[in-house]
Amino acid sequence: MKRRVVCLLAPGLAVSAWFLTSCRTIVGPDYVGPNARMPDAWSRSAAQDLHGGSSLTGWWKGFNDPALNTLIERAREANPNLKAALAGIAEARAQRGIARSQGLPQAEADAVYTRQRRSENLGSPVPDNPSSLYSTGFDAGWEIDLFGGIRRSVESAEANVQAREEDYRDALVTLFAEVALNYVDYRTLEERIAVANRNIAAQRDSVKLTQGRLDAGLVPKIDVTQAQTNLSLSEASVPLLRAQLDASKNRLATLTGGFPASVDGILARSRGIPLPSAGYSAGLPADLLRARPDIRRAERELAAQTARIGVAEADLYPRLSLFGDFHLQSVSSGDVFDSASRSYSFGPSFRWAIFSAGRIRNQIAAEESRALQALAAYESTVLAAVEEVETSMSAIRNERDRLSDLSQAVASSRETVSLIKDNYENGLVSFQNVLDAERTKFDAEDTETFSRGQVSRFYISLYKALGGGTECEYIPPTGGEVRPYFPRKPMREKKEVTAVEQPEAAVAKKEG
Repeated sequence: MKRRVVCLLAPGLAVSAWFLTSCRTIVGPDYVGPNARMPDAWSRSAAQDLHGGSSLTGWWKGFNDPALNTLIERAREANPNLKAALAGIAEARAQRGIARSQGLPQAEADAVYTRQRRSENLGSPVPDNPSSLYSTGFDAGWEIDLFGGIRRSVESAEANVQAREEDYRDALVTLFAEVALNYVDYRTLEERIAVANRNIAAQRDSVKLTQGRLDAGLVPKIDVTQAQTNLSLSEASVPLLRAQLDASKNRLATLTGGFPASVDGILARSRGIPLPSAGYSAGLPADLLRARPDIRRAERELAAQTARIGVAEADLYPRLSLFGDFHLQSVSSGDVFDSASRSYSFGPSFRWAIFSAGRIRNQIAAEESRALQALAAYESTVLAAVEEVETSMSAIRNERDRLSDLSQAVASSRETVSLIKDNYENGLVSFQNVLDAERTKFDAEDTETFSRGQVSRFYISLYKALGGGTECEYIPPTGGEVRPYFPRKPMREKKEVTAVEQPEAAVAKKEG
């Protein structure tokens, strides 16, 4: 541990307030930021449009979807989790104020009236029995931060404030990504329902076709029943998709701080699955250290825990305090403010835990172990960040390749259905061929639509993994060191008791 020691206290030396005040020692290790290992470059890149140089700030605007933009701005304003994160910042700032106040003088005023009667059977005369005592004045104290324990406490509190600010930014990253993901899910489900309805309409035509050929005596009834079965199965898929659609809408409403109906108007502004435009950059792996709020938070938590080692170590050294009190005391209320009623005391106070049965050193060891845990948590966060980026880029590249193949499959399946239906009408193939072709076409179109939604989802996951562009996000004021304001009723306001709150009291009052 590095320590800055400007003077040493010789054993047995008389404690002098001025001498001790001149000593400046800071206990505990001086914090040095961790040197995180990062790869020199990503092992794989995503699509070509990830090599641009644009900032990730406002990444959702690259989807060019006004409904998505509105939903995210509404979530920023009304999401309860963001409000909780801001309250956490306010709490941390208040705790920082408490830590700073430990190094400042403290004073308390008091006023006391005592009426006392002493026993007359103690063997000595008791004058003025019973007697009164009037006292008013103040007490003051100031702990001199000789060895830096208070300064380390302030250092830890300051780092904790910064960690809570990163909590807020991390909540923003998660919130924006969740809103975008649920929005893409909603649009994807809309498209899948549209695909299902188009195929249902085509399958109804097949039912009519087989029924007409049955009426003409050209095909057996099994063709009609097979066509109807295929139609019913397709129709049965729609309610499930609609339930998922409603779930996505309800989730969007919750994320934006409203009820389900509150997003109906917003969702009506756009149609189709949004896809990102080109121009975003994955940057270098080392950029994650300053881009991701969870990494910055883990680093600040490590700094806060390192400072707590010094707070614990300060208990090994003496504590010096300056104290004083001034009171006016009298047995008569009329004499309280006379000069003769003055009472005061002042001087230094010296305290040193010379024997603690190993408690202090074990507390130091515990804080050092917590610092090692915080360091391991930081390293784990960095590794997870690199993993998320690599996984997202790989998912984008492979899903885009898959989407290209699915698009070709959709085009082929549509042509196949058209050809087979012509052959069926001419009596060249059985209806089973038509069924197989229609099912293949339906599955191909549904899967292709789902894949387009997945591409957008993987882009959103990548932007989230890259930090979401919130490294410079403005932190709204939370009232500084003052706790948040909560409306309170006047202290003497009488509250009417109702039967709902206190049944017995309300009934008794009514009967009385």
